[in-house]
Amino acid sequence: MSQQPSAAPAPTSAVATVSERHDWWRDAVIYQVYPRSFADSNGDGMGDLEGVRTRLPYLRDLGVDAVWLSPFYASPQADAGYDVADYRAVDPMFGSLLDADALIRDAHALGLRIIVDLVPNHSSDQYEWFKRALAEGPGSPSRDRYHFRPGKGKNGELPPNDWESIFGGPAWTRVTEPDGTPGEWYLHLFAPEQPDFNWEHPAVGDEFRSILRFWLDMGVDGFRIDVAHGMVKAEGLPDLGSHEQLKLLGNDVMPFFDQDGVHAIYRQWRRILDEYSGERIFVAEAWTPTVERTAKYVRSDELHQAFNFQYLGTHWDAEELRTVIDRTLDAMRPVGAPATWVLSNHDVTRHATRFANPAGLGTQIRLAGDRALGLRRARAATLLMLALPGSAYVYQGEELGLPDVVDLPDEVRQDPAYFRGAGQDGFRDGCRVPIPWTREGSSYGFGDGGSWLPQPAGWGELSVEAQTGEPGSTLELYREALAVRRATADLGAGDAVEWLRAPEGVVAFRRGEFVCVANTTGESVAMPAYGRVLLASGEITEAAGEAKVPSDTTVWWTRA
Repeated sequence: MSQQPSAAPAPTSAVATVSERHDWWRDAVIYQVYPRSFADSNGDGMGDLEGVRTRLPYLRDLGVDAVWLSPFYASPQADAGYDVADYRAVDPMFGSLLDADALIRDAHALGLRIIVDLVPNHSSDQYEWFKRALAEGPGSPSRDRYHFRPGKGKNGELPPNDWESIFGGPAWTRVTEPDGTPGEWYLHLFAPEQPDFNWEHPAVGDEFRSILRFWLDMGVDGFRIDVAHGMVKAEGLPDLGSHEQLKLLGNDVMPFFDQDGVHAIYRQWRRILDEYSGERIFVAEAWTPTVERTAKYVRSDELHQAFNFQYLGTHWDAEELRTVIDRTLDAMRPVGAPATWVLSNHDVTRHATRFANPAGLGTQIRLAGDRALGLRRARAATLLMLALPGSAYVYQGEELGLPDVVDLPDEVRQDPAYFRGAGQDGFRDGCRVPIPWTREGSSYGFGDGGSWLPQPAGWGELSVEAQTGEPGSTLELYREALAVRRATADLGAGDAVEWLRAPEGVVAFRRGEFVCVANTTGESVAMPAYGRVLLASGEITEAAGEAKVPSDTTVWWTRA
């Protein structure tokens, strides 16, 4: 499958060179790298691990604590690497296991931790287990490791149940048996190339416990668990009884998502992680109906963090923000877990574009909107997020204020959902366009051989080179915000805010001597000057103990 060494290089120590800070993950700022779009070291138009490694000093200087890498495993790339063919190998397009080892070592030497993606809900259809299951036919033990079922109808021509794929169409595909006849169906909640594992089979659990140890021995500091709410399916795979099931996601517990059985898996995994020194962590990508159900994933004997998708989907509205902040903190407090806050990732429209459009359009938007408004709100939203108690996630390029690329030609798109009718909108490519490093060049410093998705004209003016040292640039705002956050005792970890009286449309809270005010309205507002200004996302004026906070602006004060 892979022409690489089958064994890992010599293990590194995850605690020997990174800064030892107790419970570091409770207030960490974690930067998501989408490897194919971050930096290309060999000029083939595709980002790679060596490209990431050469840019690690940039991430250290930005001020983040850890780097989360989206999948770089051996894969046919039917879904950008989330269809894994070998969990212990690096895909040649990204490099080798030696490159992964060098990246981990260099990151630790710079004081950065490395978190890797883990994809346990499904494999690639090119995974050895699945290929064997197809070859061995019905009734074989190999098929028990996936969800193979006979079809309904007179000749088995109908899917086994009514479940729909997240990417559109039925969640089942019928196979051709070794003798050439139409045969059983297999379950895939995502693309047909991503068959779901059957986690009731003990071999599946054994395999993933081994995979965890492989990468922990390599020195990684944790895992982000893809589709952490999946894996376990309701007994008997019952019909859901409705169509347009995607509209129900996030509103109800589904027979294929957020089943209580997943928690037994995570308790097993946590025991493995706790055997290793250096405070390694798990982060759950868990889409649940409520933050209260999300909290179940981060009980003290399970995972450490879970993404707060309720916050990501909140509009730029003071009342909505206060509500989701309160609900999040209230849900996490009883289980002793930190809240997490995130505004963008590789699956949603960048928040600089979401906030450029009217509320209510969802998290995948095809309209550019008001670019200036979107950037102003994005900067303000970032300062608000970084002021909240807990851990924060930054998606690559958001520190440059990048908008989504909403006008990619159809012929260059690669999101599998784009080609599958009634599934997700299929426009995730817009947030995955390679980021610009320099003002000029074939791919604005991404690499010497262009980029796998076309970059817009003018991308260079948003580049790292263009913004570095430029007063008021979004990059310098992020650098200063992360430095202030690290240096301010009342920021970072915690589980509560003290809300302050504020005009309608304004979020205001205190944390010790620190005060944050975010004006979400379209007009300037007058507020008390709460002390010395630490940072603001826009220009403010102060006089006679009062501050004038412009529209869509966040201000940090300290009374210390």
